[in-house]
Amino acid sequence: MEQEFRTQRSLASRQIASRRDTRFLPIFTVYQWGQGLCSAASGEYGSCQPNNECVLRGGIPAGPCAGGYGTCCIFMASCGGVVRENGTYFVNPNHPDSTDGTGSCQLTILKMHPDICQIRLDFDHFSLNGPEIVNHICNTDQFLVSGGSPAPTICGSATGEHMYIDAGMGQSNPIILTVITSGPSFPRSWRVRISQIPCGAIAKADQGCLQYHTGVSGRVKSFNFDPINGRQLSNQDYSICIRTERNFCSIQYTACPAAVPGNRSRTFTLSGNSNSIVQAMVGGGTQGTPNSCTNDWLMVPCAKIADRLPMASTCEDKICGGTFNAEVSSVERTVVSTIRPFRLAFHTDSIEAPTDVDNRGFCLDYVQQPCTSNK
Repeated sequence: MEQEFRTQRSLASRQIASRRDTRFLPIFTVYQWGQGLCSAASGEYGSCQPNNECVLRGGIPAGPCAGGYGTCCIFMASCGGVVRENGTYFVNPNHPDSTDGTGSCQLTILKMHPDICQIRLDFDHFSLNGPEIVNHICNTDQFLVSGGSPAPTICGSATGEHMYIDAGMGQSNPIILTVITSGPSFPRSWRVRISQIPCGAIAKADQGCLQYHTGVSGRVKSFNFDPINGRQLSNQDYSICIRTERNFCSIQYTACPAAVPGNRSRTFTLSGNSNSIVQAMVGGGTQGTPNSCTNDWLMVPCAKIADRLPMASTCEDKICGGTFNAEVSSVERTVVSTIRPFRLAFHTDSIEAPTDVDNRGFCLDYVQQPCTSNK
């Protein structure tokens, strides 16, 4: 009898324990630490970590997450840092204040595991001294990326822009970010978010794309674009890709609106003296060919005027000058391309003066167009 009683009591204890585990276990199994984004009051994004791990991993606690069971952990690094945490911010010395120092500030990015194919850099805030005014070369301040796929040297403003850097397969060499500052006094500041993208992730960009945009509509710009004070950067050579959304077969591009309504738009000025009206120039041609693009250009595959009826039977690939149009004209027009995948290529050489003066670069709004029976 006593043995039977002990057996029943043991069984009851196990049932109570089982019910207790069932009641509490989902708190810890439903949430995967480090998988979800959380935000700090200062605007940075972090990852949700167990309360006791954030500081141990070198992070900055930024408030509760996961219903209070975790801590929103922000990772930041500056000059001389070596990082492998996904979502780490590369920030200037004295962040969040600006810095006026000169020298070299370098950050090393290591893959958090071998199945990382790309590094995405989001320029949450980026302000360096701009290029010199004659040939628009970044000869005082520079942002450089090395160790991965080629990326252009940039300076000036890039807030809101991004870059994708191919990091290769396996545990390859590290990616190095370098900010070089020199020359006159300037309030420099940067906050660049580093995301590590697995090889099979849906967020992975197409091969060879420095920038990769998604969505039916959006906006693309050259680095350091500003219609009032910006200067087109020299020595640029990269591709801007737009993911083809399902059931969309073509894409239309329009120059962004003028900064001041009613004024002449300077949102597409790639060549010529943009202090006056410069007509669109098209096609590659050869050196000296009138109205062609032989030095600086934006490549839009098989570009045509979108609303011309009937549609032109020929098309152009390169557009330059100071007016956005697929034909030689001083009137801005919407341009359409039916070549998929949707991709732009931007090229500038190292010389502006004396022919090119005060060019701003480009800003274009795009809208993908749905497929129809005759496309």
